[in-house]
Amino acid sequence: MNLADMLTHQARRRPGHPAIIEGSRVITHGEFDPLVRRWAARLIALGAEPGDVIGIALKDRAEHLVAFYAVARMGGIILPVDWRWTAAEKQRITEFFGAELTLAESGDRIQGAIAIDRAWHGSLPALDPNITFPADGDAPVVLSLSSGTTGTPKGPALSHRQFLSRWITQFVTLTFSEHDRYLSATPLYFGGGRSFTMSALYAGATVVMFPPPYEPAQLVAAAAEYRATTTLLVPTMLRRLLEIAGDDRLFDGLRLLLSTGAVLHGDERRAVMDRLCGGFINYYGSTEGGGVSVLMPDHGEDKSESVGSIVFGTDVEIVDDDHAPLAVGDIGRIRYRGPGVAGEFFRDEAAGAEYFHDGWFYPGDLGRLDDDGFLYLAGRADDLIVRGGINIYPAEIEQTLLIHEGVRDAVVLGWPSREMGEEIAAFVVCNAHVDGVVLAAHCRETLAPYKIPREIFVVDALPRSALGKIAKGELKARLTPV
Repeated sequence: MNLADMLTHQARRRPGHPAIIEGSRVITHGEFDPLVRRWAARLIALGAEPGDVIGIALKDRAEHLVAFYAVARMGGIILPVDWRWTAAEKQRITEFFGAELTLAESGDRIQGAIAIDRAWHGSLPALDPNITFPADGDAPVVLSLSSGTTGTPKGPALSHRQFLSRWITQFVTLTFSEHDRYLSATPLYFGGGRSFTMSALYAGATVVMFPPPYEPAQLVAAAAEYRATTTLLVPTMLRRLLEIAGDDRLFDGLRLLLSTGAVLHGDERRAVMDRLCGGFINYYGSTEGGGVSVLMPDHGEDKSESVGSIVFGTDVEIVDDDHAPLAVGDIGRIRYRGPGVAGEFFRDEAAGAEYFHDGWFYPGDLGRLDDDGFLYLAGRADDLIVRGGINIYPAEIEQTLLIHEGVRDAVVLGWPSREMGEEIAAFVVCNAHVDGVVLAAHCRETLAPYKIPREIFVVDALPRSALGKIAKGELKARLTPV
């Protein structure tokens, strides 16, 4: 099998149905498959061979989606490269993974870059109906990298079958279908942006291109104009949308509104469902390992602090440091496995030993399962605070702080201490005049004395990445040993 095989099927059964809408430009399924084949043939003419790593450093436009499937069609391995990176960052990633060539924007200074411009389109060969392409379902098709550019890059190479297994989870658990009009409003470089758009095209649905940057009101207008049914947004954008929301829901036409990258707190989830979209889904997983759990609209308030129930096709366990399963309710290391989870990092056995063990993937998160099989996060394993030899989980303190009506956002970190090893520091964003003394008293009402933060810093905002994750490194840099 080859993931691109299904494009031919969709071209035959839905030739006039829109595959991609980009402003006034429409590419039908009947046009998309031949275009992918011509791109694939052009890559082969340039010397690309099955198994070659091919970088894709394109902006969020229709050609980016064509490139995804063209590389898959000719048997190459997609290397995601964010076009927003500096030339040095792009060069480092492409060299590290040994990219044979990189599809890039005009003027991009990457060694081996092929500009996707008018000259490229003019050089595409005529469609050859007799040309054959590789069809090995176990061959690697995409490097599922995490979003960072610092440190040593890592990520597994997913095969065609493994990537398809992730899409099947989206069809079964998230209920994506051929009837959707998916509004692509997050960068295609990100795992969700890439996977959701590719699966929509695989299913014969429609992808509507609406890439950032944009203002919240523009996004709302685009969803209505293009009759979007599904979209993925990062928590940062959800919070900006809530600022302009009134009494009526902003996205009346959306069937599903998904969020991933960072966990929303219970009150935020309620606000999103009440004021943005009733069909809100919080999706927990990792770029490297795929989806793990979903908090669905019909999951009750008693589950609002969880990250939901386990997705179709994935097994999840909570284990100790010796990989032994723990009892229900106990906090430990999260591990999971399934047909869409890779078994090692691409060309990096040393890094793989830390994250893969006996067929399981360890994302680095701590958590627990309840009696109903719902998963709760307790923080990152490397975020665990050890104060005077006692393990303290930041998530428990964060949730306590967030219960206070004056707190809008909070994060808890370990604070280097000469006496205790680590102390506890909390950074909070308040929506009312509340100081650290009041919040410390609030914590003492529900937390053991050793869990009370040494100091609570009230800040205007928490620094976040493009995916909405809190940039904890920036906050830790403010803490000097005590």
